[in-house]
Amino acid sequence: MHLLLPVLFALLAALSNALATVLQRKAALSVPRSDGLRAGLLLDLLHRPVWLAGIVAVVAAGVCQAVALATGPLTIVQPLFVLELPLALMIASLMFRTGLPARAWAAVAAVVVGLATALAAADPSGNRTQVPLDRWIVALTVCAGAMALLVAAALRQPEGRARAACLASATAIGYAVTAALMKESMHILDDDGIAAFLTTWQTYGFAAFGASALFLLEHAMQAGPLVASQPALTLGDATVSLTLGITLYEEHVRTGWWAVPQACGVALVAVGVFALARTELARTLVDTGTPERATS
Repeated sequence: MHLLLPVLFALLAALSNALATVLQRKAALSVPRSDGLRAGLLLDLLHRPVWLAGIVAVVAAGVCQAVALATGPLTIVQPLFVLELPLALMIASLMFRTGLPARAWAAVAAVVVGLATALAAADPSGNRTQVPLDRWIVALTVCAGAMALLVAAALRQPEGRARAACLASATAIGYAVTAALMKESMHILDDDGIAAFLTTWQTYGFAAFGASALFLLEHAMQAGPLVASQPALTLGDATVSLTLGITLYEEHVRTGWWAVPQACGVALVAVGVFALARTELARTLVDTGTPERATS
C-alpha cells in the first residue's frame, strides 16, 4: 500500500506528458524548420496556443512526478513513463478522430503486461533520500557527455528518423537526470523547508537539465516523426532512470532467476512499443502533421 501514492502520481504524470507530447508535436510542425539548433524556436512556439496548452500539461506532469519521486523509488516511478507512448497514441486517436486498430490495442496490452511483469519481477525497493556528492559528479559528467555526443551525432544526420531518434535519446537522458535530481531536492524541501530547497544546487541542477531536455525535445519532434522520437524517449528514460536509481540511490531489484521474467517483460514492452510505432495511426499523424496543414 505504501507504493500506491507514487504509482498513482507517476501514472498521472505519464498521462499529462502524453497529452503534452501530442500538443507539442502539433505545434512544433507549425513553425519554420531549421537545420541546426535554433534558439528562436521557443519564441516562435510561444505564439502557438496549442504549444502553451502542452506546456500546461508539462507543468502538471512535473508536479505529479515530483510527488511520485518524493514518495517512491526512482526505479518504480520512472519506468511507468513507458506508458507515455500508448497513452500518446490513444490521445492522438481521439484528437484526430482516428480509431486504434485491433493490432494497436494488442500492442498497448503488450506494453502494459510487459511493464507489469518486469516491475513485479524486479520488485524495486529502497528510497534513499541523499546521494554523496562524488557520485553526483560522476553521474552528471557521464550523462552530460552522452547527451553532447548524441546531439553532435544528430547534427551530422539529415532531417528524418535518425536525427529525431538521436535528439530524443539525448532528451531521455536529460529527463532521467532531471528526475534523479528532483528526487533529492524534493526530500530537501520536505526535510528542511523552502529556503533550503531554493538554495540547494540540486534544485537548479534539475531545472537546468529539465530546460535542456525540453529544448532538445522540441527539436526532436521537429526533426522527424513522433514514431521515431517517442520510443527512444520513453524506453531511454526508463533505462537511464533505472540505472541512476541503482547507482545513485542504492535502490535494489531482485536478481537470480528473477532476471528471466524481468527480461521477458522488457522484451514484451519493446515489442509493444515498436509495434505501436508501425501502426497506421502513427503514419497518419505524420501525414496530417505537415507544417502546411497544421493549425495553431
